[in-house]
Amino acid sequence: MKKLLKTYSPFSRAGVQSAMAYRANFIFFLIGEIFKCFVMYFIWKAVFNSSQNQNFMGFTMEDMTVYVFISFLTGYLSFSDGAFALGEEIVDGSVSMRMIKPCSFDMCFLFQELGNKVINYSIMFVPIVLGVEIYRFVITGTVQFNIVSFVLFFVSLQLAYLINFYFNVCYGFLAFFLKNLWGTNLIKDVIVGFLSGSTIPLAFMPDVLQTVLTYLPFASLSYTPVMIYMNMYSPFQIAFSMLLQAFWLAVFVLVSKMIWHFAMKHLCIQGG
Repeated sequence: MKKLLKTYSPFSRAGVQSAMAYRANFIFFLIGEIFKCFVMYFIWKAVFNSSQNQNFMGFTMEDMTVYVFISFLTGYLSFSDGAFALGEEIVDGSVSMRMIKPCSFDMCFLFQELGNKVINYSIMFVPIVLGVEIYRFVITGTVQFNIVSFVLFFVSLQLAYLINFYFNVCYGFLAFFLKNLWGTNLIKDVIVGFLSGSTIPLAFMPDVLQTVLTYLPFASLSYTPVMIYMNMYSPFQIAFSMLLQAFWLAVFVLVSKMIWHFAMKHLCIQGG
């Protein structure tokens, strides 16, 4: 572990420095994400206000409010830019430098993003969780915070990020076949947002579709951590969902390693 940290900690420092160097980009991205969060809140508020049924699929408006903000937090903290970063290196040929460095290509990207995550957590995590818990207390009159659920949520959130990171690494390898991933990346984000339950809770889906989506890796990115936080999963569902997260993480790690080794055997850098 000490050797691992010594090898990759410079990449984390680079991630922190990058976030601080491009403060304007960071701030505007954050503002945009917060704006989208409030848009979702007001959309669901309008839906519930226009409906005679104030309990839809087990969700009240108060539940939906918590869902929207915790889903936003989960999506923000599990966000990974690995596909775009890897795609850029493949397109401009700088990926060749990864071949001569005595370190793992994925760990370099991972630790660089973790440096960025330090900034994200320090700014967003405590304020949003605290705000949500104050809101729940005001609405119900009782403390809803559950330390066990919170710890399980935090572990599930880390698994969600790692799944998303390695999924994006696998996706980034499309740059070997496409000149630019920008357009397809936008489409991917929209599809993943829908399938992960961050746009619409999977509980609102038809039973068959809900079952299918629950087993896919995308539910592990948002829906699973949020449902754990809200105490809407039974102990069995929590154990099953987190084991499913571990399974999909192992799958994407294995696939990313296989694609990388295959690509390195057939990679040809011209002009360098």
